[in-house]
Amino acid sequence: MAEKIKPHIMIVEGRYYERIQDHLLEGAVKMLDELGASHETYSVPGAFEIPAAIAFAAKPDGVTASGHQYDGFIALGCVIRGETSHYEHICGEVSRGLMDLSLRHSLAIGFGLLTCENREQALVRAAVNRGNKGGDAARTCIRMYEHKRFFQMGS
Repeated sequence: MAEKIKPHIMIVEGRYYERIQDHLLEGAVKMLDELGASHETYSVPGAFEIPAAIAFAAKPDGVTASGHQYDGFIALGCVIRGETSHYEHICGEVSRGLMDLSLRHSLAIGFGLLTCENREQALVRAAVNRGNKGGDAARTCIRMYEHKRFFQMGS
């Protein structure tokens, strides 16, 4: 049985909706702490920038210019439908970008992008004592990290 290694996770958060993001981040951090993972948070302006930030951090050798190595990534953000087609474009491109990164570079990514009709719906999904989608994304990231290690270690 492979030895248990404490994963180091990068949380990338799009801070466009501050209050909603605070809830998502709280849930993710709480779950990572419960699961015994260390973490760092990196903030970008909005959801659209999340895949690029992960790509910047996911160097081929796993070590960033600052010397950090990440075992997984959590993408946290929120997109709320408006009156134009902007919502569809952002949701689709962020989702595609994250999936492309995951598949192309074998990254363990927890998907915590809320795609909601309004702020109230987003707050319900983000709140730690309600939907806790930040916690769900953290749990998923750790689980995918475990799957990746399983296949890399061969057992």
